[in-house]
Amino acid sequence: MNFSQFILILRARYKIILSILVITVVTTLAISLLLPKTYKATTALLLNYKGADPVTGVTLPAQLMPGYMATQVDIINSPSTALKVVNQVKLADSPVVKEAFKDADKGSNIHNWLAEILLKNLEVEPSRDSNVINVSFKGSDPEFVAAIANGFANAYQEASNHFTTEPAQKAAEYLGGQVKILRTKYEEAQSKLTRYQQEKGIVSVDNRSDVESARLNDLSTQLVLAQGELMGRSNGGKAVEGQGVINNPLVNNIKASLVQAESKLAESSQKYGRNHPTYQGSVAEVERLRAQLNEYVNVTSRSVASREAEIRAALAAQKNKVLISNRERDELNVLSKEADVAQRAYDAAWQRLNQITLEGQSNQSGVTVLNAAIAPTKADSPKIVLNMLLSIFLGTLLGLSGGMLVEMLDRRVRSVSDMLEAIPAPVLGVMSWGLSKPSRLRLSRRWPAPLQLASAGN
Repeated sequence: MNFSQFILILRARYKIILSILVITVVTTLAISLLLPKTYKATTALLLNYKGADPVTGVTLPAQLMPGYMATQVDIINSPSTALKVVNQVKLADSPVVKEAFKDADKGSNIHNWLAEILLKNLEVEPSRDSNVINVSFKGSDPEFVAAIANGFANAYQEASNHFTTEPAQKAAEYLGGQVKILRTKYEEAQSKLTRYQQEKGIVSVDNRSDVESARLNDLSTQLVLAQGELMGRSNGGKAVEGQGVINNPLVNNIKASLVQAESKLAESSQKYGRNHPTYQGSVAEVERLRAQLNEYVNVTSRSVASREAEIRAALAAQKNKVLISNRERDELNVLSKEADVAQRAYDAAWQRLNQITLEGQSNQSGVTVLNAAIAPTKADSPKIVLNMLLSIFLGTLLGLSGGMLVEMLDRRVRSVSDMLEAIPAPVLGVMSWGLSKPSRLRLSRRWPAPLQLASAGN
């Protein structure tokens, strides 16, 4: 079929085409006018997930995930959110709703039934390049659809806040118990440290150690000095008095007196004989001083030896005391570190508990109502203009299809090309006057070509 044949068919079947078009348009208009009006209210929500949490100051990495927006859409479309809207608007308390629920016979829970109905008329669309989510609701009452749209926005805000605070509250309960345990451990460690200090009489570990070490050093110095006083000097392989004897002033005075007496004896031996009373007196004086010197030397030597032994014993006792002090200090350091570790653990848990408690008590939500829904003044559907345009387009297609279908069922000869297709014979000429009504010449596939030609000639 060429274009000219198509135009001829349209001219011949225009009444059918126009009839189908008119019927389609009129039917669409009637249906559009008879359909109940539906209103649509939209609430715009802004998700503020950029930045830090106002309570903890910590950036929220979970909200930066690619699926975050899709998750929020699923939360809004969840039955739990719809149930919150039912409770907020108090739909279940309406007598009309109760009567409709009885007629529907959908079970024993009216809240779930209402939630399902609300979700069917709910539309949630996230913006493509922004953090805005549009929550729309459709219905026959403008005020009702606006209230439901705003109800879903409020319910989503509560759900978002609940999802943030509920884990924090559970964590706070757990940390509360752990803080009590850590506090008990810290008190036990501190009590053990204090009791050990009281038992050992330790006030300050460092000061005590310094004092004992200084005393040990002093005793070591005294022992060295005492040993120096006790030891004698060698003079030609013969031991003489020690340094303690030499430094004794009484011994030195006796030695000086002895020197004077020996000098006086030497003078007397030159002047007098051995039996002279003066000489005898000088000899007796020298002997007396020598005996007295030996006695004082022996006493001084014994005193220095005794003092050296006392210092040595005191040094050994002080060494033992320093060793005991070191062991006590090590034990005290261990107990002190245990108390410090317990205190740090307790402080860290207490600080985290305070932070978690603030998070659990916070009512700050990351969802903000950008534009609240208002009662619409124009119906969202039916859209008469759009329906009429679609009906014209659809009616035209149906009309053309109907016209072509009728033509195929009742084929007519409308041009020379139609005759050539029907009769495979050469055309000698065309006489338009002989065919006053060519549209009425039927082409029947039931007869052979010669019969069709004869019929056409008659």
